[in-house]
Amino acid sequence: MFFLRQLFLAALAALTCPLLATGQPGAAPSVPDKPKAVVIFIADDLGYHDTSTYGCDKVPCPHLDQLAQEGLKFTDAHSTTSVCTPSRFSLLTGQYAWRRQGTGILPGDAKLILPTKDECMTLGSMMQQAGYRTAAIGKWHLGLGRGDTPIDWNKPISPGPRETGFDYSFILAATADRVPCVYLRNGVVVGLDPSDPIEVSYSSAFPGEKTATSHPELLKPWGQPRNRQHACTIIDGISRIGHMRGGTAALWHDQDLADDITREAVNFIRENAGHPIFLYFATNDIHVPRDPHKRFVGKSGLGIRGDVTLQMDDCLGRVREALEQAGYADDCLFIFTSDNGPVINDGYLDNSEQDCAGHNPAAPFSGGKYTLLEGGTRLPFIVCWPGKVRRGESAALISQVDLPRSLAALVGVEVPAHAMPDSQNQLPALLGHDPVGRTDLVEQAFGNNLALRSGPWKFFPGAKPRLYNLATDAGEKQNIAAEYPEIVQRLQQRLREIRNRGAN
Repeated sequence: MFFLRQLFLAALAALTCPLLATGQPGAAPSVPDKPKAVVIFIADDLGYHDTSTYGCDKVPCPHLDQLAQEGLKFTDAHSTTSVCTPSRFSLLTGQYAWRRQGTGILPGDAKLILPTKDECMTLGSMMQQAGYRTAAIGKWHLGLGRGDTPIDWNKPISPGPRETGFDYSFILAATADRVPCVYLRNGVVVGLDPSDPIEVSYSSAFPGEKTATSHPELLKPWGQPRNRQHACTIIDGISRIGHMRGGTAALWHDQDLADDITREAVNFIRENAGHPIFLYFATNDIHVPRDPHKRFVGKSGLGIRGDVTLQMDDCLGRVREALEQAGYADDCLFIFTSDNGPVINDGYLDNSEQDCAGHNPAAPFSGGKYTLLEGGTRLPFIVCWPGKVRRGESAALISQVDLPRSLAALVGVEVPAHAMPDSQNQLPALLGHDPVGRTDLVEQAFGNNLALRSGPWKFFPGAKPRLYNLATDAGEKQNIAAEYPEIVQRLQQRLREIRNRGAN
């Protein structure tokens, strides 16, 4: 049945794509003129079923709802991996992260893992080449510096966002639960007092350091660690991963973090009004530590995890409002997504397990962050561009790794043959002209385990291979590999080809 449906959709696409794009029967779909603004808004750890937009009535997200009503909501869109650093790597490079060593979850003092723009075209440098003023604001978690010497946080740091294609940056070096807990603007720590230099270590504690073990009385109730990894330096009442001292004047306050990065995004939009802009905006929400501003505390139906989801939605609304005020609203390609699947409790005793009892943030799928199950990479994904993107819902199979080549096709930049090797031009699917999208997609979990999506099939290689038909088994409960040996063999061969070729 699923294959008949796919054939019908493909035939429908062939018939309707010309009409949707040009209004002239038989004409090839045209590429719209490039937009004045392109925005990628990427939430953190937000699951498929975590918002009202995707069916969770306990967390009303009016701004995301409006975006979906005005745009195209995807139901089979994916990150390449179920954890943060590698999925961001893929989105910005157009390459599966498992092809490159050192792209796992990074510590806060890791070296830059993205290629610089003189080494290889990235999404940022491609948009620069197209004439856009580019910015990366929010969570970075892709490393800084060359790694030949430890990062000196008291001096300008490079390479970083600027060298990979972003004219302006205001970032968290890693995650909010990792030190250093400071912002960097264009490679320089914001608000640093030179007489109080920053020191960071991921190997040993500093003498006299205040940690969750030595000073538990300094912890906020929701800032108490669940494990030893999160029990290091206490900053703003929350113990972190890693050790830090100094830089007191530069430390962020967690309840202001969402406002701080949103303010920077709004300022970037306003200051560049009238010019083509590309904004890569990455929230910390709904990643841990969850410490929402008082405006959102207790306002959702799912405790602190739901509250920071409301905070994320507020950031979305303010960014879109700024775009409207700056004159971009009618000609802005806006893409909303998440970096990977959801997790309820991820390091702190913030009562999230109790508050979210009965809530499956990846529903109707199984798994979530870190896992190879469908909930690990299938994400909320909405594309909006008034008058250019078909409004409604799409079941096309797409991946964030396709954004670089798809946007390159849109803005008229030729991609070098060696760049963005796994990215496909899926612009017709993103615009709503193609209801099918990719034919297959590699999914990656924590630890570099891989699976292959192909149509309705989900294949897990190994000594005891697993095969699921997602059309009838969205939860991946019934392994039917023994019933379909020919499909197992075909998908095993296809996965081997993708891995060996270096591109799909």
